[in-house]
Amino acid sequence: MTKWWAFTLMFLCTLLTSFAQYFYKRGANNLSFSLSGIFLNWYLYVGVGMYILGAVMMLIALRGGELSVLYPVIATSYIWVSLISWMLLGETMNLYKWGGVGLIIGGISFIGFGSNGN
Repeated sequence: MTKWWAFTLMFLCTLLTSFAQYFYKRGANNLSFSLSGIFLNWYLYVGVGMYILGAVMMLIALRGGELSVLYPVIATSYIWVSLISWMLLGETMNLYKWGGVGLIIGGISFIGFGSNGN
C-alpha cells in the first residue's frame, strides 16, 4: 500500500527535476568550453542541486510506497518539461505533443486505478 505522502513526494520530485532540466538548458545556452565558462555558469549548479535534492526526495518516497505505483509518476516529468519549455523558453507545442501529454496522463491514471485492485 502506497502512503499519500510518498506519492506527493514523488510528484514533487518530478517537478523539481523538470525544473532542473530547464536550468540545464539555460546553462547549455550560456556554456563556453573554458574553465571560467564552466565554473561560473550558475545555471548548471542550480540544475545539479535540484537533481540531487530530487534524488533524495525519490529515495524517501520509495520507502513509503510500492515501486510499481510510484515509479510511473516519473512519467509526469515529460508533462512538466513540455509545459516549462513552452511557457519559459517559448518552445512550440503542437497537436502531437499535446496528444502525448494526454496519453501520459491517461497511462498514469490507469496505473493508479490498477494499484487499488479495481
